[in-house]
Amino acid sequence: MSRTLHCVKLDKQAEGLDRAPYPGALGQRLFDNVSKEAWQLWLQHQTRLINEYRLALSDASARKFLAAEMEKFFFGGGELAQTSYTPPKNALDS
Repeated sequence: MSRTLHCVKLDKQAEGLDRAPYPGALGQRLFDNVSKEAWQLWLQHQTRLINEYRLALSDASARKFLAAEMEKFFFGGGELAQTSYTPPKNALDS
């Protein structure tokens, strides 16, 4: 059975996560406030960060960086690290 919540990222009612996606207090905060749709947006952004910054997830400083970026992505508190990713132009926008 799915649960709905008010997603802090999307600012709308949406389906909540099935379980905490991260350990500890941050994971619980994400579980309580983030939708599945917003989590997928984070996973895409996280992938860009890992690729552009060439992060090794075995490195504790890389994991700490990603956790800080995740908190900013969902809850604010600073500017996100920039990537050079540009979404492809939609042919219908021409």
